[in-house]
Amino acid sequence: MINNCKKIVGGSGEGCALVTMQPINFLAMVDPKTGLITDPKHELHEKSLKDAVLVFPYAVGSSVGAYTIYSLREFGSAPSAVVCSKADITTASGCAIANIPLVDLPKGGAAIRQGVLTRVEADIGRITVKV
Repeated sequence: MINNCKKIVGGSGEGCALVTMQPINFLAMVDPKTGLITDPKHELHEKSLKDAVLVFPYAVGSSVGAYTIYSLREFGSAPSAVVCSKADITTASGCAIANIPLVDLPKGGAAIRQGVLTRVEADIGRITVKV
């Protein structure tokens, strides 16, 4: 299955999809050393962003969350790519400084399921989901 998408930050990445419909507060909910979601109220609690294709709606909270995204890269625990339903400034700036591919998935795009191998090719606007 192939989805068209809009490039926000270029590059490509592949990994198992880590999917949530809940926003993420990178500063308050993510351990940059491990990539684990630490908030017990979040549906991805104790899941790791490391090497995953993170699929989520948008970030919430402080813009300092962008530095958490950068720290994820520095600690080797970053996602391989990020797909947002609506990219926000925190996610976009964090992915830009960390060199993590980021795309917007347009409304009406096919759903990306949890755990499915997913490849993001931001420069050509393509998400490929292995089924």
